[in-house]
This record gives sequence, C-alpha cells and structure tokens, in this order.
Amino acid sequence: MVGGEAAAAVEELVSGVRQATDFAEQFRSYSESEKQWKARMEFILRHLPDYRDPPDGGGRLDQLLSLSMVWANHLFLGCSYNKDLLDKVMEMADGIEVEDLPQFTTRSELMKKDPITLPRISCLFFILPSQPLWLSHL
Repeated sequence: MVGGEAAAAVEELVSGVRQATDFAEQFRSYSESEKQWKARMEFILRHLPDYRDPPDGGGRLDQLLSLSMVWANHLFLGCSYNKDLLDKVMEMADGIEVEDLPQFTTRSELMKKDPITLPRISCLFFILPSQPLWLSHL
C-alpha cells in the first residue's frame, strides 16, 4: 500500500508541475529562443508561489514577469539596468544554469582599451554632410 501512496504522490507532483508549466507558457514571447524561454520559465516557476496575485489583484505576477524579462535581457542581450535591480534579479536567479551565454563588451570596457577610437567613430556621423554635395550648392 505504501508503494501506491508514493506513486499517487509522484503523479500529483507531476500533474502540478505540468499545470505550472502550462500556466507559464502563456507568458512566452514570440521572439524568445527555446534556450531563452527555458531559462526564463525556470526563473518564473521558481518564484511563482511568492508572486501569485491576491484575489483583489495587486500586480504581483506582473512584477515577477518584469523581473524575469530584466534578467533575461541582461543575460542574453547584454542590457544594463540599475545596480540594485540587477543585484535583485541575479540573486533570484542564483542556481539557474544557462549554457553558452553570449559575451558582451560594455562601452566602458571599450574606452579602457582604446579611448581614441570611439570618439573618432562617433564624430564621423557629424562630419558627413546630410545631403549630397552637389545639392548643397543649389
């Protein structure tokens, strides 16, 4: 009989996981790759119990979805955010393993390598005329 109770408990657990996964699936963005979505879904499912909306509303779920997007955008797209916000999402994501992450170079890191290059490149847009030279004399 103990084996039957254990099997029922496992089945109930699996059913709960399926329901949570199905619930989270509605928040997938059409532009997310499978790898990005799996990581973000793990983030969402990990914190879903703490961010369930109360019966009277409150937007807790929206806050969780926003935090998951901040984390994913930082990880996969290299977006930068306020330090406190990044610290919070990185702490929330602690233990979520994502393989083959892209490597990003910040503007500050580029400036440390060659501080002359960036200003020269950005100035090119201001030096070039906005219209062809032959039109500027009409």
